[in-house]
Amino acid sequence: MSHTIVLASSNSGKLEEISAILADHPVKLVTQAEYAVNDAPETGLTFVENALIKARHACSQTGLMAMADDSGLEVDALNGAPGIFSARYAGEHGDHTANNSKLLDALKQVPNNQRQARFRCVIVLLRHTHDPTPLICQGTWEGHIADHLAGTQGFGYDPLFVVATHGCSAAQLPATTKNQISHRAQALQQLTTQLRQFL
Repeated sequence: MSHTIVLASSNSGKLEEISAILADHPVKLVTQAEYAVNDAPETGLTFVENALIKARHACSQTGLMAMADDSGLEVDALNGAPGIFSARYAGEHGDHTANNSKLLDALKQVPNNQRQARFRCVIVLLRHTHDPTPLICQGTWEGHIADHLAGTQGFGYDPLFVVATHGCSAAQLPATTKNQISHRAQALQQLTTQLRQFL
């Protein structure tokens, strides 16, 4: 039996990535846009809080199980910024070009050996709006920030994020590789391990 799960996101890149990783599981993932659900205001102070807010909102609007991820980039030299503000770092939500420019600008004076960073992802799955024990999984992906953009795959900060294990930007990795090693892949692997029991 297949379970329908609403993804509390309108980001098509995210849906594609998550659907590919969950392909072998008895779940049907649909975006909240299919139910005309608007994005919930992200008022939390942590990735976990924001993911819960988004999942709960999608649950309450659709009456279905909901999954949300909150993820972002943490740069050590910037005290963990942009962090939870990653998608709206330059002001407007989802303006990848402006976000990447602002990040390069912020790191202009920082030497290459001090540009350590990681992508962090928290994924939350709620069975219903008042689920007292949501499934919470997280993953991190280590790397550093380059001084120029490279690659055309992926989205967001991928062209600037040099993957520690591969020596190239996340935007230069084939999607199949990224879907095995990324922060989102790691969080989803935890999720899939616990999914059947949870459902």
